[in-house]
Amino acid sequence: MKLEMKDSPGQLVAALKPISDVGGNIIAVIHQREPELDQDTLNVQIVLELPEGRLDKLIALLKEQGVHIQRIGKKRLLFKRTVILIGHLMHTDLSDTVDRIDSTGFAEVSDLSMSMPAVNERSSSRITIKAVSKKDMAAAMTILRTVARQKSLLLLEPLEDVA
Repeated sequence: MKLEMKDSPGQLVAALKPISDVGGNIIAVIHQREPELDQDTLNVQIVLELPEGRLDKLIALLKEQGVHIQRIGKKRLLFKRTVILIGHLMHTDLSDTVDRIDSTGFAEVSDLSMSMPAVNERSSSRITIKAVSKKDMAAAMTILRTVARQKSLLLLEPLEDVA
């Protein structure tokens, strides 16, 4: 689901609680704040599992909370690739690296695990990217390669490539 809500304290919790109320399971929440845009709303993407027949109740509960549903879809990210990034990931703003993929609308980071041995040493991160199509995965990987070059990170790819 892609949701739009007021950018004020407590709104994200208000949007997530109805999912639990109808027996849903939240798998991932992607919350991107764009401070350069002077908006009073924020977009949130939620990946969730929902028991059969509960979608209408969830939609009604979200509307009661003042949450606007921009998109509802079933498994739309069908292509998956896992890579490793090595370098000073935190010092080069790992959230920016993830945002560059997530902001495309056709791909997103679906899993990220990280190992940081010491403050001044290089860290490593296992990143899984999901995309709508093979073409979109290629575009997402091009973005990631560009970011890795710009930030002097070593990119090891692919560990797996699943359709």
